[in-house]
Amino acid sequence: MRLDEPLARHTSLRIGGKARFFIRPQGLSALRLVVIGLKEHKIPIFIIGAGSNILAGDKGVKGAVLKMDAPYFKKISLRGRRITAGCSAALGGLLREAGGHSLSGLEFSVGIPGTLGGALVMNAGAWGKEIAEIVEKVKVMDYNGRIKTLTRSSMHFGYRKSCLGKYIVLSAVLKLSPASRQEISGRVREYLRRRRAAQDSSFPNAGCIFKNPAGRSAGRLIELCGLKGKNSGGVRISRRHANFILNYRNGSSGDVLRLMEIAARRVKDKFGISLKPEIVIW
Repeated sequence: MRLDEPLARHTSLRIGGKARFFIRPQGLSALRLVVIGLKEHKIPIFIIGAGSNILAGDKGVKGAVLKMDAPYFKKISLRGRRITAGCSAALGGLLREAGGHSLSGLEFSVGIPGTLGGALVMNAGAWGKEIAEIVEKVKVMDYNGRIKTLTRSSMHFGYRKSCLGKYIVLSAVLKLSPASRQEISGRVREYLRRRRAAQDSSFPNAGCIFKNPAGRSAGRLIELCGLKGKNSGGVRISRRHANFILNYRNGSSGDVLRLMEIAARRVKDKFGISLKPEIVIW
């Protein structure tokens, strides 16, 4: 456990104040003891994975941030067409493991810089695919320290959301499909090409800031409002992809929120469409 840990070290935006408590449990029993202890002392709990979808406030968080990045939470195993992985297994590692065993279903995740736990909570997706399509079971812990396994039929997924946010995701079983390594690598190359052509990773960012409204592209709507390149303090809207905000000069959470407010207001005024954040704001 660390006290007053800067969250900017743990988010892809490289933005965020200090966490009063920053805890890295080394296993399941340690996690349970931490969760129960924090509840007894009425200390709020925040869960962080790769930090690639989080905007942490400049004032930090007064509670405890839990990061399950110990080896126990990164385990990956295969049995038949099913891959079982811990919450902190990187999506890129899962894709390589699956592809190496001629198992398809994770190709859409190439280039997404997240962990399995975060991907499940937000139902990560791309190119018309999402992780909900391949989830079979998820092992979770509630905030009383109780562990249970949820089946696919008992879980609810929507566009960039799920019912899993009320739990701490521990691990999951994904059911994949057989395919040749050539087919899999071909799809991976194509998705990666499209991602590199469209998205902007020239500076720290959190990926897409807003969810796409039904049938529309949030990035295109923001672009049509003439906001590409618009800056606030040390951050700016990407000139390549208007749904990306780049931290190009030691920006703050306040800078990002101001740009988000400007973009949302302009889109609402021009198109009558309300943009909703895709990122999690602490």
